[in-house]
Amino acid sequence: MVENNRFGNLIPHAVLWIGIAIVAFPVYLAFVASTHEPTIISNGQMPLTPGPYFFENYYRTIFVGTSGTTREPVGTMLLNSLIMALTITFGKILISLLSAYAIVYFQFPFRMAAFWLIFITLMLPVEVRIFPTYQVASDLRLLDSYAGLALPLIASATATLLFRQFFMTVPDELVEASRIDGAGPFRFFKDTLLPLSRTNMAALFVILFIYGWNQYLWPLLITTRDDMQTIVIGIKKMIVTSDALTEWQIVMATAMLAMIPPVAVVILMQKLFVRGLVETEK
Repeated sequence: MVENNRFGNLIPHAVLWIGIAIVAFPVYLAFVASTHEPTIISNGQMPLTPGPYFFENYYRTIFVGTSGTTREPVGTMLLNSLIMALTITFGKILISLLSAYAIVYFQFPFRMAAFWLIFITLMLPVEVRIFPTYQVASDLRLLDSYAGLALPLIASATATLLFRQFFMTVPDELVEASRIDGAGPFRFFKDTLLPLSRTNMAALFVILFIYGWNQYLWPLLITTRDDMQTIVIGIKKMIVTSDALTEWQIVMATAMLAMIPPVAVVILMQKLFVRGLVETEK
């Protein structure tokens, strides 16, 4: 047991604040850079206080875009990333719930073989099967579309495994009680299993949303039009590697805007996220 005294509390708090400062300082520098002129950043003379171009730079970032590599405004990129992340998240959760439900509560030939086939796909990430996946998406005319961005990433063996393990902890007496009450498979799934899985779904929602939001390789391959770019691809294209001047104030403003949705999801779902992780561990 840790003794509660003034000196004993001072050291953990000091370590905590030092850690927060180390993590938050680069983010603060990015915010400061997004409020200055590009020449100040390029000359390496950027001050540590915000500049006077906050509204001008962010207005241009959201509604106008850069004047160089990609002229698409960041508002469109944010919308593309949001649609992609939400489609991947809801799709993974729905498919995983149904597949885990079928594996645990239904008897059919090769049931366990089907589960192990799903489990084996954990060893085949999209980077490994990138070429055949791209070929199939191209044959189905999914290039430069929201379906092409999300569908190849919409299944999750990890989520299926987590839901299967949770469903196996549901007492058999609950299943028998539902049968006596006259509930069929659909009603048992909707009225019993879904409410019990609420915290697990919330924890997975946070993890899968951030996974979908931060996707880089697949959107880079599947999209060629500027109006279908995601925010991660947009940041990469804004950084000029030739002799042209990179508009760092726009790049930093885009990076700040790109952090807002994942941070908002974590903050809003913090309690359910923690509870879902704890219950999963049980």
